[in-house]
Amino acid sequence: MVSSGFWVVFEGADGVGKTTQVELLAAHLRSSAGGAREVLTTREPGGTPLGVELRQAIMHGDHVAPRAEALLYAADRAHHIATKVRPALEAGTVVLQDRYLDSSVVYQGGARGLGDEVERISLWATEGMLPDLTVVLDMAPDPARMSRDLDRVERETIAKSEQMRQGFLARAALDPARYAVVDAARVVEAVHAAVVEAVTRAMGRPDALPLEPWGTP
Repeated sequence: MVSSGFWVVFEGADGVGKTTQVELLAAHLRSSAGGAREVLTTREPGGTPLGVELRQAIMHGDHVAPRAEALLYAADRAHHIATKVRPALEAGTVVLQDRYLDSSVVYQGGARGLGDEVERISLWATEGMLPDLTVVLDMAPDPARMSRDLDRVERETIAKSEQMRQGFLARAALDPARYAVVDAARVVEAVHAAVVEAVTRAMGRPDALPLEPWGTP
């Protein structure tokens, strides 16, 4: 068993397979081949009871003003980190998370035009916590892979899929040591193998050991 937690976030546009890859990686890390680790899987928004309510309001409710939407995401993120992610990391658990700060920067900051304030609000809300590794699942927009039952956010952002894809790649380019860009256009098994390789490599880096708080510059 590991003695300190490790935090991996999965990012990418809608339909790239984040949920599938989180589940596959969790199964691998829990197995003897992956180190028989304690693993927590979670997501944003919706990783806590409060987050479930906010997710419903944001994604399935009526129109939400962009600034209000950004603040709701930040509120969910602050509560999620304080009550779920940080305690798990302190207990030595590996946390695998579907979406985090980069999604807000790319969606609200970029596609919705709110700018750099979105990142500053999220960093304040989470006391500056950043993951040990962010896996960006990258592929060209493919409408065939999008769910037919789109929520409000997906409906409003699908037209900007390529802009958001480039936004995630730009984020990864800013800090290559803390990001792994994985080609998600391949078969699921090939993507999983690349994810396992990236996570294993990151876990083995001396500079990847968690800080207090995790990832704070």
